[in-house]
Amino acid sequence: MATSWDFGDTKEDLIHRIHPYPARFPAFITSKALEYAEADGVNVRNVADVFCGCGTTAVESKRNGKDYWGCDINPLATLIAQVKTHKYRDRALERTYAAIRDEARRFVVRSEDRAEKSDRIHYWFSEANIDELIRLDRAIRSVTRPYSAHRRFFQCGFSAILKGTSYWLTKSIKAQRDPNKDPRPVREAFEEQIDLMRRANAGNEFPRPSPKTRIRARNFLGSTGRRERADLIVTSPPYATSYNYADIHQLSTLWLGYASDYRALRRNMLGNRHGIHPPQEKTIKRLGETAWYTYKEMQTQSPSHASSIAKYHLDLDKTVRRCRDLLVARGMAVFVIGNTQYKSVKVDNAQHLEFCMERAGFNTVRAIPRRVSLKTMTPYRDALGRFTRDSSQRRVYAEEFILIGTKA
Repeated sequence: MATSWDFGDTKEDLIHRIHPYPARFPAFITSKALEYAEADGVNVRNVADVFCGCGTTAVESKRNGKDYWGCDINPLATLIAQVKTHKYRDRALERTYAAIRDEARRFVVRSEDRAEKSDRIHYWFSEANIDELIRLDRAIRSVTRPYSAHRRFFQCGFSAILKGTSYWLTKSIKAQRDPNKDPRPVREAFEEQIDLMRRANAGNEFPRPSPKTRIRARNFLGSTGRRERADLIVTSPPYATSYNYADIHQLSTLWLGYASDYRALRRNMLGNRHGIHPPQEKTIKRLGETAWYTYKEMQTQSPSHASSIAKYHLDLDKTVRRCRDLLVARGMAVFVIGNTQYKSVKVDNAQHLEFCMERAGFNTVRAIPRRVSLKTMTPYRDALGRFTRDSSQRRVYAEEFILIGTKA
């Protein structure tokens, strides 16, 4: 059995650092979940992650010889995950990169190319870097085939340099512009990024024959069609009032063409209340005491946030029920979740999730506290969303919970 979920036994591989991604849980969580499930008698052949993010569970499942299926509503997340789980031949990458550099140098940016870019692009980037990014973007699309593994690799690298080459405030999780920042030159940043990704790929080994890995950009709560099955689910739902992924990834969304308006990606995210009727109070009451108490407390601070929290609790309940349906008999679900706070109101996500699991019919639900090991040195955030050691700033949660349940 996994006795401690706080720390792993080995250092994380470079492949997990090829692209910045907020709130990525440590890679060892997946290995410990596999160990825990198999010690409990689960014959794990298929692993699923319904909020797969940047593919941490996908990589570790494949390394452990397990077939894997994952999805995420964020297309940037699934792009990164697909790159991390693919083994590339380095010589082919080298040839493709040389062709991209040559094509980028030849491309002449016209005034109409600049005019095509949205006001948001011009807000975040200098005109010189916009030109360089246009050249690089066009070169990647010209040299690589649509939907190919090589296009994904170089678009992932392109996405990873966008914040560094823009006026985005360094290390901030909020969309904050820094007018005093000196953005990095595009060519220099891209060269370093591709070198990092090639080194990470070289050290990224999978067993042979390679397990099946399928990653899709889709909304788990709204998806229909093929019925997936899993022996083990390892997933971490977004936390209420925490990161706004649509805002955080707006630069990649705009440059890679995932949406003309990055705010469109909020539409189906957990807890989104925009464009829908707020949940009725009788519906919220049926979600248990934790959800009802949080809703009433939040109303005293912000009615609009109260509706968002209620919608989040409803979505989490639906997620748990769909996860149970996805599991085979005696399959296991491992959820990673932390509690959050808005103003003076604590949002006990873990307790609500435990209630949802028990109500959905999971057996022997366990809630195990886990120290958030990656944030112990900087447990506070300043007003701009940057980590800090200043104890006068807002404290970031220092623990989260592993919730485990088995399908009857």
